[in-house]
Amino acid sequence: MSQTEDTLNHHLQSFGTGDIDALISDYAENSVILFESNLIKGLDNIRAFFTDFIANTLPPGCEFEMTHSQVVGDVAYITWTAATDALAFKLGTDTLLMADGKIIVQTIAALVEPK
Repeated sequence: MSQTEDTLNHHLQSFGTGDIDALISDYAENSVILFESNLIKGLDNIRAFFTDFIANTLPPGCEFEMTHSQVVGDVAYITWTAATDALAFKLGTDTLLMADGKIIVQTIAALVEPK
């Protein structure tokens, strides 16, 4: 398994269990996340983003299915669906650019509908 696959698997497991510290360990100090119109830069802001997102949008135990995963070199691409009591994520997609086992750039997009 490649370092990119290892980091992706750790990231998904940490997200799924809501382990913020483990999740943040996948990022570098200069990492960025592009999500909707937001640019989230640095570990403190990434921590705040995931703390809120996991608590209020996709908590541990919600329905989540990864529908596709592909790794090419330092890039990982996933598609997924999810559901909570209030929201249906019809399609989600993340692209993660990694270097030295850390996520440097992540993009997140999702088609979300209220239930």
